[in-house]
Amino acid sequence: MNGPTATHVRPHAHPRTDLPEGAAALVHGEAIPRTRVDDFLKAVPARDREMRPEALARAERQRRRWATQVVVADELARHACVARGLRTPEEVSPAQVLAVAETDVADLGSIVAAVLAHSPAARALLDELEGEQEIPEAAVRDYYDRNRDRFLTPEALRRGVDPFDEPAPADVLPYERAREGIERELRRAAGHRAFFAWLDQARADVVYAAGHEHPGDPAHPDHEHRH
Repeated sequence: MNGPTATHVRPHAHPRTDLPEGAAALVHGEAIPRTRVDDFLKAVPARDREMRPEALARAERQRRRWATQVVVADELARHACVARGLRTPEEVSPAQVLAVAETDVADLGSIVAAVLAHSPAARALLDELEGEQEIPEAAVRDYYDRNRDRFLTPEALRRGVDPFDEPAPADVLPYERAREGIERELRRAAGHRAFFAWLDQARADVVYAAGHEHPGDPAHPDHEHRH
C-alpha cells in the first residue's frame, strides 16, 4: 500500500473547531481520539520520503486524513454490527493491519481496501451485506452469455484457443458448471456496492476536526480526488 487514494467522495461538512480536546472526529456523538489515528499511522508504511519538504508535508497531511477515514469507518462498522445483532469482532490492534492487494486498491479504492483489511467489524458487516444480496438467474445467465471468453475449458487453454475468436461450444464450460462461480462473483460485487452505499450514508453525519477531513473534501486546499 503506497499511499492514500480518495474514493467515493460526497460533499462534506466543514471541519469544526469545537470538538473535545484530542478528538479527531465525532461518530454518533462519541469522540474518536487522535491517538487512535496516530496508532494506525504507525502501522502503515508512509509514502516515499525522498521529496521536497513542502511536498512531504502535504503528503503527510493527506495521509492523516486518509487514516482518519479508515479509523472512522472501523468505528461506524462496530456500531452497525451492534445494531444488526452481529457478534462484535474482537478489538483490533493497529499493528494487525493486513496486507492490502493492489488489485483491491484498484477495485475498491485505498480507503475501503484498508478498512476491510484493518477492521474485523467491517469484514463482518460486508459478509452480512453480501449474504443479503439476491442474484437473479437471468443476471447469471446474461453474464455467462456475454463473457464466454472467461469460461474456456482447461483443454482449450492448453491448446491455446483464442477466447475472442468464437470458440467452439466444446471449448467452453457449460453453463451448469460455470453458474455457481458466476453467482458467487456477482453476489460479491453486489455486496461491495451495498457496503459502499452503507459507508457513504453512515459517515454523512460524522464531524471531523480540522486536519482530519476526508482527503477528497474540496473544503480544504490539499484535497485530492482520485479513483
